[in-house]
Amino acid sequence: MADTETLILETTKGRVVIGLRPDLAPNHVERLKTLAGQGFYDGVPFHRVIDGFMAQTGDPTGTGSGGSDLPDLKAEFNDEPHVRGTCSMARTNFPHSANSQFFLCFGDARFLDKQYTVWGKVTEGMDVVDSLNKGEPPRSPDKIVKATVGTA
Repeated sequence: MADTETLILETTKGRVVIGLRPDLAPNHVERLKTLAGQGFYDGVPFHRVIDGFMAQTGDPTGTGSGGSDLPDLKAEFNDEPHVRGTCSMARTNFPHSANSQFFLCFGDARFLDKQYTVWGKVTEGMDVVDSLNKGEPPRSPDKIVKATVGTA
């Protein structure tokens, strides 16, 4: 049986394995699984990578303003802290606007706690996340080559 609680990102810098947390954010985890299964994230750049803060992806336009054709999600804010390796959904100023974009925290970002939906944690490949090209946007952005749900 395949492990359906793991999201694997094969990036231009290497492999990142994320443990999904449906106990924290069931609808967000389901959305990520759906989009990964559709190949939505394949070829999508890390369009905003701020050293010491986070790496953001999930927008096929690479501008930070795009998303999927699916409706936005209702926020599932939780008590999980935004610390190194935390995976959380990006959104606009409207709390119920998360769609397909997400970010991986490089370090402590506790000021985001209970304002963004945490849905997972990097369990392998944090060194890969650390090595992503920095910038807003990076001059030469790294990409998700393939995103899959399954066994690490």
